[in-house]
Amino acid sequence: MSAARTTILVIDDEPQIHRFLSPALDAAGFDPKRSDSGQEGLRAIALWNPDAVVLDLGLPDMDGKDVLKRAREFYAGPIVILSARDREAEKIEALDLGANDYVEKPFGVGELLARLRAVLRQTAPRATPTGPIVAGDVNIDLEHRRVLRSGEIVRLTPKEYDVLAHLARDAGKVIGHRDLLVAVWGGAHREDTQYLRVVVGQLRQKLEADASRPTLIETEPGIGYRLNA
Repeated sequence: MSAARTTILVIDDEPQIHRFLSPALDAAGFDPKRSDSGQEGLRAIALWNPDAVVLDLGLPDMDGKDVLKRAREFYAGPIVILSARDREAEKIEALDLGANDYVEKPFGVGELLARLRAVLRQTAPRATPTGPIVAGDVNIDLEHRRVLRSGEIVRLTPKEYDVLAHLARDAGKVIGHRDLLVAVWGGAHREDTQYLRVVVGQLRQKLEADASRPTLIETEPGIGYRLNA
């Protein structure tokens, strides 16, 4: 069995960019993914969790810098800006907002690939939590599959616990609906978002001070959920 290839998500509304960049990425050993707008790109980042993102600033539905700001709320991987905007102020702002590099259009594919390899080398693998995770008055002990609220054990169903544990392992980051569904219910249920809504609602009833105004498990509309810990 071959090893999984490094996934690169390209967010750009120009079809010609995808037409020549996707084959080039594929030939270089990457697994290219495509999004044509900012909103679609944000959903794709949350669902696929790519190894790196190539982001155009001139998107049809929202400014690329706004995509960058929102992505940095839940995505820690490298983001390389690809843009025809060559003003120094644009570059500085994008880098200050969390971009790892900035490539001007028109560009050479060889240069872009080299920059992608460089930012990927600089990206350290995420650490997996080993101790209990504390979120407000809730203590999630992943090692012993135990959840406490204000020191009292909270009785969770297996599915409730699995959803909570998946969120806890990436506490502070948005986990996409599809990722949660596949992890907890399996690949056949990747579109069954109603399952997820029901279980998250039950978790909020058991863990939140006010389930109608959740602060522990937050919803990122159209994308997924975040555990604040």
